[in-house]
Amino acid sequence: MQEFIVPAKPDLQAARESWLKMLARERRLSPETVEAYERDTRQFLQFLTGHCGGSPGIADIADLRPADLRGFLATRRAGGAGARTIGRGLAGIRSLLRYLERRGLVNAAGAAALRAPRQPKSLPKPLTASDAKHAVSVEGQLAEEPWMAARNAAVLTLLYGSGLRISEALGLSGADLSSPDEAVLRVSGKGGKTRLVPVLPIALRAIAQYRQLCPYHLDPKGLLFRGARGGPLNPAIVQRDMAKLRSALNLPDTATPHALRHSFATHLLGRGGDLRTIQELLGHASLSTTQIYTGVDTARLLEIYETAHPRA
Repeated sequence: MQEFIVPAKPDLQAARESWLKMLARERRLSPETVEAYERDTRQFLQFLTGHCGGSPGIADIADLRPADLRGFLATRRAGGAGARTIGRGLAGIRSLLRYLERRGLVNAAGAAALRAPRQPKSLPKPLTASDAKHAVSVEGQLAEEPWMAARNAAVLTLLYGSGLRISEALGLSGADLSSPDEAVLRVSGKGGKTRLVPVLPIALRAIAQYRQLCPYHLDPKGLLFRGARGGPLNPAIVQRDMAKLRSALNLPDTATPHALRHSFATHLLGRGGDLRTIQELLGHASLSTTQIYTGVDTARLLEIYETAHPRA
């Protein structure tokens, strides 16, 4: 993690650093989440520096009031931060204060009493089944090198066919899916949680074609998907190539690699898939996270109704 100047006294700096290490090692949060919590709490300490008239220490935050936290949230809102960003920032501050409270250093009641801002409801935007099929086909890829086109098709097919996150697909090793009979994949997802997902025959064929064309040796202990020079494939490359596909195939702006994962869940649900099973396939910790796809399917049905019904 990049080093920053933290506006806090040494005791609070040390405690905060221990908390961040705990999040990464014990809670096993993703590096992106830890980085976001680091940034949010650093901004909070910057606010307290002005609010308290100097760099805060543990004694200065021992009895924070809800009014102090509201002042910080109002400052973030005035700076253009949205409800999701503010809510995540408050979650990070609460986590830090609870960590310090367990050590008998502060009272976290003030943060616990503060209500997080209401989050706007936004539904995932899946592709149609036809658009998804075109996006993942090797014929639809625009990469000039045949092996890169095969690589992109294999990655996108895993996102749509198995509901993988892009980080999960790009984290596969050379030993994964090396057999044409390997129909189930063990995936390590967010928080180090492992789940089993089925792999469609079409995805196995796409991966086999990529293996055959890839000019680099795919060591079983190395990464499966490679960049142009043989190193790890950067997610930004997949996102960039998907942006080219949007233009070429006249897909909506919401057609991103992650939208293929949304499409996987939405299309399964639309064909009668069980919500609890879809939760397990996606690796969601809570069923409430998966339930958002019921709203997508309902919205799609209403759209069809309003378009097709003669009295709509």
